Amino acid sequence: MTAPYYHATASATKFGGVPEDYVAIHNWFDATKECWADFRHRALRHHSQGIFEAERVFGVTITNSDGKQVPVRYIGEQHVKEDCGGRIPSVGDWLKHLMPEPWMSKGYKDEP
Repeated sequence: MTAPYYHATASATKFGGVPEDYVAIHNWFDATKECWADFRHRALRHHSQGIFEAERVFGVTITNSDGKQVPVRYIGEQHVKEDCGGRIPSVGDWLKHLMPEPWMSKGYKDEP
């Protein structure tokens, strides 16, 4: 999927309601494109912890326009699976591919 609206359309097909019921959640997952405009933006929210964070941001469920309560976790799982080849990676799955640089582990004392 390339745009939050298409994820939202898939959510409406899967859970009922209309895409507008879901677009805020899908926008949240893809807001990290502001930082990195290619697939690497997904490392920030497209994982199991990101799905639980979405639940903290949007609540345990949303009520769609059909009056049906839909778990936010299910919506997040759908989004991540659509973008990550049908799986839900962990944060560790993303970070184990991070290439360490010397500056990442150096302390620094700021002198007054």
